[in-house]
Amino acid sequence: MKATMSGFDLRAVARELNEYSGAYVKKAYMPHYEQIVLRINPKDIDQFDLVLVRGARIYTSNRDRPMPMTPPPFAMVLRKHLKNARMTGVHQLGFDRVLCFDFDTKFGQYHLYVEVFRDGNIILTDEKNIIIQPLTHASYAGRTLKKGVEYQPPPPAMDPHEIKMEHLVEMFETSDRDLVSTLGGKVNLGGTHANAVCALAGMEANIDTQEADAQKIHTALQSLLTDLAESKEGFLLLKPDQKNTTESLETQASKHEPNGKRDRFFEQFACEATPTLLPNHEQFAKATFPTLCQAVDAWKGAHDAMALARREAEKLDIAAPGRGHSTDVERLERRQVQQEKALKGFSVKIEKQQMLGHVIQNNWTHVESLLTQVSAAVEEKGWSQVKKDAKEIPWIQSLNPAQRSFVTILPNENNEPKGPQATLSLDETVHQNAQRHFEAARKQKDKTKGAVEALEETILYLQRAKKKEEKQQASGKLNKIKRSKRLWFENHRWTMLSGGHLLVGGKDAKGNDAIVKKHLSGSDMYLHADLHGAPSCSLRATQGFAPDQHKPAHIPEDVPAFRLVDKLGDERITAEKLEEAATLALCWSRAWAGGGAHGTVYAVKPAQVSKTAQTGEYVGKGAFIVRGQRQWFKDLDVQIGIGIVAINGVPLLMGGLPETIRSLCQRFAILRPGMVKKEQLANRIYKNTGLMTDDVLGVLPGAADIIEDFGIFSPAKKSAQEEE
Repeated sequence: MKATMSGFDLRAVARELNEYSGAYVKKAYMPHYEQIVLRINPKDIDQFDLVLVRGARIYTSNRDRPMPMTPPPFAMVLRKHLKNARMTGVHQLGFDRVLCFDFDTKFGQYHLYVEVFRDGNIILTDEKNIIIQPLTHASYAGRTLKKGVEYQPPPPAMDPHEIKMEHLVEMFETSDRDLVSTLGGKVNLGGTHANAVCALAGMEANIDTQEADAQKIHTALQSLLTDLAESKEGFLLLKPDQKNTTESLETQASKHEPNGKRDRFFEQFACEATPTLLPNHEQFAKATFPTLCQAVDAWKGAHDAMALARREAEKLDIAAPGRGHSTDVERLERRQVQQEKALKGFSVKIEKQQMLGHVIQNNWTHVESLLTQVSAAVEEKGWSQVKKDAKEIPWIQSLNPAQRSFVTILPNENNEPKGPQATLSLDETVHQNAQRHFEAARKQKDKTKGAVEALEETILYLQRAKKKEEKQQASGKLNKIKRSKRLWFENHRWTMLSGGHLLVGGKDAKGNDAIVKKHLSGSDMYLHADLHGAPSCSLRATQGFAPDQHKPAHIPEDVPAFRLVDKLGDERITAEKLEEAATLALCWSRAWAGGGAHGTVYAVKPAQVSKTAQTGEYVGKGAFIVRGQRQWFKDLDVQIGIGIVAINGVPLLMGGLPETIRSLCQRFAILRPGMVKKEQLANRIYKNTGLMTDDVLGVLPGAADIIEDFGIFSPAKKSAQEEE
């Protein structure tokens, strides 16, 4: 599977992007540290996104992609210099994996270099090619990428378009590599296209270049470059599995499926996007697209569109294996593996040091003679001259004047300089040099003794942790998850509605302000109970939860797993969803503490909510002015369900409508306003489930009575089948 674009791919992409010369840059975004998105506004067609994934790919896309509310610094630099800039051209530097975007800005002619090799980089320069800002500062052997210095592209490699027949013949005569390595490295074709040239020329890839027919190779190369220049399409190669043949895959790829289903199909089977078809591509099924950019978007677009969600997960240390969800058992198992590996390393070092000591003793006369000769030469000629002379002596590898020592190659069984290497000190005798290695082995043995004791202690702790975990699982308790940061919605009241929509509400005046300013926009809906001091609630139209297709191993079977997503499949807010949200908005208000059985809530669009008051009036913190017609929900029942779910791999207690909680959760309880304090309820939940009381208290609306309980306040009842 190809990980990055080749020079051939970038040549095709540059040609496609040049068709948009004259388009304007509307805005720049940075949803992830590895990705820059430029919103391009052409004259005659709809705007699109230019996606730059450093070190990987460049393509255009029309997908909806969530963006961070606060742009990172590099995105702000791009906005400052490239906003409303006109893109005048795109060209490839030679045949290297670097594209240069030229922009006509109010500051002059600016350039954006995108490097698609190694870790990649994106560099903005002015009209004199002075770097304004690189995405990542870097230093290489011949160039430095940092602010204020002139941009130096990587050393130019050969452009296959410029190679002539006589150059190819001369290269083949002087090359010490085989044919495919010469074409891949010296002709700058890369392994894939070098093999393709060999196949088109009808030659074995691994023959010597002196045996190759340069004329056939040159003809095959020109044929490949001509196909690249004339190709206007993009191809997505699909790798068949055991259940799908090439024909069935091509049939499925041609279907006009909904975007989500089509994305999942290409994510499962696609392995490469290419502008031309090569001989080795015959074994793959193919999907054809009008351009290479569209093929890349079909392959990687869905993954790149979720860049913001990946960044948020990384902030929580959830994406990092072994960090976000480390249980005591997992942590101790990793420690045990590390300690066992260290012990093996100690054993190797001990054996090596002892072996060197014995070899020095066994070759006593040879080592003594070598020490005498080197010492005499140093006294007579000095270290500088001895270092020069030592290059001709096969027994000496290197010298260290500062420590008055040298590295020698000890004799093997045939008394040749092909044995192990050892460091000899001129100030020590043969016995002392050998003893130094024995002493190093003894110190390693002492370390080994401590490491063995530490490993035995780890094994003991691991056994205890496993027993504790088994006991927790038997009692229904969840493993504690150590995480560095809470999910953003945990700072508010939150729940999942039917359809996966996220409903958030403020816990206090500051939270109300945050809900309206940060989490209410577009086609969302604002809800508020008809009571003083009720929380401001936002029903998100696009943001919500989707089932986790890869459920983490540490989540029990009876706990459903979801992931926070920024794009739901069904974004319609129906009357049923609004009534569900209204009921929860009422439960989160003082209607719960008042013990009322019913209440009233209204809903409006975001545009109707404002902080601006009439002249002479004042709107306090957490309060808002609602103008226009309101949609009312009356006689709502004040009851709430609570259940255990896993969000992004973190077990949490979630409140919601009783019917929704029953349908989602296997372990749940139904509450109504009552007399039992919520602190007592939270303590009972902690003892039975292991969930932290701080996380539980934010979910409970207040003092309550328990109507139904299935594994929340008391151990879950086993089914008859489980008891048998």
